[in-house]
Amino acid sequence: MESELKDMNSNPPSSKEERPLLKSESDVSAAIEELDKKFAPYARTDLYGTMGLGPFPATEKVKLAVAMVTLVPVRFVLAMTILLLYYLICRVFTLFSSPHREEEEEEEVVQEDYAHMGGWRRTVIVRCGRFLSRVLLFVFGFYWIPERRPDPETICSEEGETDKEEPERPGVIVSNHVSYLDILYHMSASFPSFVAKRSVGKLPLVGLISKCLGCVYVQREAKSPDFKGVSGTVNERVREAHRNKSAPTIMLFPEGTTTNGDYLLTFKTGAFLAGTPVLPVILKYPYERFSAAWDTISGVSISFFNKLAFVSEVLALKARHVLFLLCQFVNHLEVIRLPVYYPSQEEKDNPKLYASNVRKLMASEGNMILSDLGLGDKRIYHATLNGNLSQLRVFHQKEE
Repeated sequence: MESELKDMNSNPPSSKEERPLLKSESDVSAAIEELDKKFAPYARTDLYGTMGLGPFPATEKVKLAVAMVTLVPVRFVLAMTILLLYYLICRVFTLFSSPHREEEEEEEVVQEDYAHMGGWRRTVIVRCGRFLSRVLLFVFGFYWIPERRPDPETICSEEGETDKEEPERPGVIVSNHVSYLDILYHMSASFPSFVAKRSVGKLPLVGLISKCLGCVYVQREAKSPDFKGVSGTVNERVREAHRNKSAPTIMLFPEGTTTNGDYLLTFKTGAFLAGTPVLPVILKYPYERFSAAWDTISGVSISFFNKLAFVSEVLALKARHVLFLLCQFVNHLEVIRLPVYYPSQEEKDNPKLYASNVRKLMASEGNMILSDLGLGDKRIYHATLNGNLSQLRVFHQKEE
């Protein structure tokens, strides 16, 4: 597959004048359409088109223009106020408290959090975090979030069980991954710990909040064979959450990346290695105009963002998506909370089977399509798509 995609962009022209001779605008558009079909889990299918570049109807341009001078400023100020308020709450209620630390060899601190802090201060942090996360979703236009809880008796799993006379506490919450908004919802629902890059813990405002969540930090630069790594830490946290009701719950996205919400990728086994029960949660973002799905949107293609040359492409990408999200008067999120899934002995012995059965159950209940694509395919799609879009821009510039 990768070789086929490389062929589509091979033999670059020696000069600008030769480019139209190699590919016409219709050829490039057809190639993009073919890419969207081949990499369907990552393709945008909303009104904003491939990479969120349109073309936009005249009515949509008017709506965006009006929202940018009315909704966006108000929502931005409110969102920053909520973030600052919760940061101050976390700062005040962690004063004079030492964070929980896990150390490796040479006294290197690899994990640091306040999630293991007990007592009334932890209760205040959690309740305020859940409430303000829901308020932030309201500010973003998610006014109603319906939750559906299927009857355990109507759910049939292939191997495991979804109901027990003596329920056990799930060791981990597993969810499909569609958007950065997933994190806000899960914070408002259960305030779990997440897996995050080590650099997140050092960010202003967000860093302290992530420590209060009890995030497990990924330290990718550590290559030592003695390094326990994120997998070992996650396993320990899953087992701890299962056996200790006061321990922070951990939340994992077993797909390992985001999709457009219509598909469910192959699950990684990290959430299932411990063999503890899991709580499956399905998030769906219905839309009429703009999809809240993170995939796939450009950050540097319209004139407004081209002027921000000093901003990195990743930051511009996030800013563009957030900007369009804030321009929508109403956004929609629907949640399906499945019963706790209890693995059979065979699933405990075979994490791949366990992950596969939970995935099939979630796909069935969430009406999603199973896909075998992964993060590597997503990177190929993005790289090839960006190359084709660059050629389209050349054609448009020549027409102008």
